[in-house]
Amino acid sequence: MDLGNDTQISEFLLMGFSETLDLQPFIFWLFLSMYLITVFGNLLIILAVISDSHLHTPMYFFLSNLSFVDICFTSTTIPKMLLNMQTHSKIISYEGCITQIHFFLLFAGLDDFLLTVMAYDRFMAICHPLHYTVIMNSWHCGLLVLVSWIIGVLNSLSQSLMVLGLSFGTVLEIHHFFCELNQVVHSACSDTFLNDLVIYFALGLLVAGPLASILYSYCKIVSSIRKISSSRGKYKAFSTCASHLSVVSLFYCTSLGVYLSSAATHNSLSSATASVMYTVVTPMLNPFIYSLRNKDINRALKRFFGRQTRKGPITP
Repeated sequence: MDLGNDTQISEFLLMGFSETLDLQPFIFWLFLSMYLITVFGNLLIILAVISDSHLHTPMYFFLSNLSFVDICFTSTTIPKMLLNMQTHSKIISYEGCITQIHFFLLFAGLDDFLLTVMAYDRFMAICHPLHYTVIMNSWHCGLLVLVSWIIGVLNSLSQSLMVLGLSFGTVLEIHHFFCELNQVVHSACSDTFLNDLVIYFALGLLVAGPLASILYSYCKIVSSIRKISSSRGKYKAFSTCASHLSVVSLFYCTSLGVYLSSAATHNSLSSATASVMYTVVTPMLNPFIYSLRNKDINRALKRFFGRQTRKGPITP
């Protein structure tokens, strides 16, 4: 029976962790803790960069943007999941599902693009130090972030609008803790060939492309570092890239692991658990990676909190 595009869909059921009823309280508090750590950790990075003039450089400008995107990325999925667990509900409205898909794709894409831009920044700083301040001026940095936003918006808008054109049957279960694009598309009754084509094209262009750019940048960076004569100079050059390289490895390895595990098993719990790595764990760890061995960030945070302490309580 052809349902057509006029099928009225009011809600989806997010089945995510519904198989682990006994662990629901533990999962709720675990995700709430990770979400709060993610928000406050990335917020501290943003405050440190804004409050300290020494951090008004391209590298920290991109880092503050990455922290903002990580907060938004996690906030796209986790609050709704926590609300459903607290109210013992699995429901997300059709409009809410499409909106979640849009913003999830937007901020996931921005994460990818900003990591690429940060690799380009390190490439310019190490391989072309004499031209760095001229090329990486405030206008150019702003333009790179703006282009990242434009590409991200166009990609997420096109894919979410294509989902709107699909027809759905009566079985509306999504075996995930958020509206994952691939699962939503393949729960449709209508032909999804065009949607699949766009998804694979976007993965090739917007994931493989940035990854290739990052790998190229680091090949050039390693080549330049090897030419530095002093061991101290080599260490200093590499230390400026170590945090970014760690975040890139974490982001791509967890993302790749999720899709490999999804392809290898059809177990909804395994798929949802694997997705936690790049939707929650990676944004949560980013502030720690960038601040633990970063003297500039640590110094800025100490100044910020020291300034707040000196102000003291406001007396009437």
